[in-house]
Amino acid sequence: MSVIGDARIHHVTSPQVWERALAEGTFTESTLDRSLEEEGFIHCCDPAQLDFVLDTFYADIEHDLVLLTIDPELLESPLVREVGNPETGETFPHLHGPLNPSAVIETELLHPPHARP
Repeated sequence: MSVIGDARIHHVTSPQVWERALAEGTFTESTLDRSLEEEGFIHCCDPAQLDFVLDTFYADIEHDLVLLTIDPELLESPLVREVGNPETGETFPHLHGPLNPSAVIETELLHPPHARP
């Protein structure tokens, strides 16, 4: 089941969490030592939303991050689409749901600063 057609979706995490997810075969923790549940299981839908998230929430992070590119067709659980968050100014739809590492088709190491110039 594809929630957003053939488009890929993204999630940002720390290298340590991603290495642990690969070793354990499950992904339960996201950046900044928070659980996916605490972060609302949010996945970014498109490059514009990804830029917003990096600029708004990760601009001051001083360590590397890993950008996960996810194929929604490979997710073991369907995602739920919700509206953006007006409290943060984010107008993009949010995708919520569990992330199995086997759905990740590409990774990219992001070095600070994470905000776009």
